[in-house]
Amino acid sequence: MALLETWRNLAYGDGLDDKKREELWSGYFAIEKGIYEQILEHPEEVITGTVKGLAEKYNTEILIMTGFLDGINESLKGYENPIETMEEDTEVKIEIDPEKLYYNMVEAKANWLFELPQWDKILTEERRKELYKQQKASGTIRKGKKIFPNDPCPCGSGKKYKKCCGKNA
Repeated sequence: MALLETWRNLAYGDGLDDKKREELWSGYFAIEKGIYEQILEHPEEVITGTVKGLAEKYNTEILIMTGFLDGINESLKGYENPIETMEEDTEVKIEIDPEKLYYNMVEAKANWLFELPQWDKILTEERRKELYKQQKASGTIRKGKKIFPNDPCPCGSGKKYKKCCGKNA
């Protein structure tokens, strides 16, 4: 079984009761924060190694590193790691796209990550606000203006809506 499947079964599956799952996730989030603090200290650095090697480098378990690589995969520059099939000896690369990473952290509602002080040296406060607003707006559904029967038809015919396109509605 690939590492990612094992991780997902553990983290999202039915194998753990609520208390154990909460412990797993709170531990994971603390480790994740520590890894991001290190990565964001040198955001231009390209980090490479095996899954096992990176787990050792960041002093964590292989499955936790697997979850981390799954979470960061869509925030990398121009490529993704083969997370679906990776094993302990799979070579992976972490080269972050800071704007994409920040945006994805906001999307995940991971304020413990997008509020890290390291971001101050990477993105201006103004740019972070722009990315934050951009992400929040992407989930907003806006309804179009309601057309009433006596309004002019939006097709531009000059007729009332009820006598034109509204007939079929």
